[in-house]
Amino acid sequence: QVQLVESGGGLVQAGGSLRLSCAASGRTFSNYGMGWFRQAPGKERDFVAAISWNGGWSGGNTYYADSVKGRFTISKDNAKNTGYLQMNSLKPEDTAVYYCAAKAFLTKGARVDDYNDWGQGTQVTVSS
Repeated sequence: QVQLVESGGGLVQAGGSLRLSCAASGRTFSNYGMGWFRQAPGKERDFVAAISWNGGWSGGNTYYADSVKGRFTISKDNAKNTGYLQMNSLKPEDTAVYYCAAKAFLTKGARVDDYNDWGQGTQVTVSS
């Protein structure tokens, strides 16, 4: 099991940017694929982006929800045991609690059930 802690959330105006971080501990993060999900009040937890396990090397295949494609970028720094979600051109509809998730040797995961380990979440609020 890997422990995950998100940070970097906050309040931002529409059109602004935020970078979320997901610090991992307890296991070798290079063995994990990682995803970001978000959950707005009263709604289900939705897929945002994922990056695949890449055989222990840096990089990996990336996948995005259509709603964030071209605006968000997921990345993973194995040396720092940290994943990131760079969010640009933010919109009020991006407001949600953002969660990072991980699973060992995951090559593609866009469903909540694809992941074993979850962080506690970080709030992102985009004002209009």
